[in-house]
Amino acid sequence: MTDNARPTFLNPTDASFMATLDRGIEGPLTMLNLLRFRGVADYSDSPELAPAHPIAGRAAYRRYIEAASAVVAEAGGEVSLLGTGGSFLIGPAEEVWDAVLIVKQESLAAFGAFTSNPDYQAIVGHRTAGVLDSRILPIVEGGLDEVLGAADASPG
Repeated sequence: MTDNARPTFLNPTDASFMATLDRGIEGPLTMLNLLRFRGVADYSDSPELAPAHPIAGRAAYRRYIEAASAVVAEAGGEVSLLGTGGSFLIGPAEEVWDAVLIVKQESLAAFGAFTSNPDYQAIVGHRTAGVLDSRILPIVEGGLDEVLGAADASPG
């Protein structure tokens, strides 16, 4: 389902993490997740989590989301949408995403608390085993003027 020449993304890089921190996000944010699953889950990085028999990547991600949802809630967040993806209406035809996940967080600090929680660290191997490629976009909600500026603003 993916072109081997195209890079895949499973975790933030140091640069992307720092760029997110540099945004100075205060208050609530929403994490938009685009997910592409492996045909067969790869538990080579977390053999202690591997089931007795091979499972689909989608099944591994299900194990992850079932366990992670409680840790998200503990950090003050919530899974607000889990849906089936597909191809873009506007966008590259070759980019097909299996699932979309939207998670609301109280703050960037709460997101950090979620990802560093030992209970999360114990189950994140299911995500790594199941996901072939992903994108996560932190979104800060705002009003029309806040997001797009004044209606009569000049360029530049």
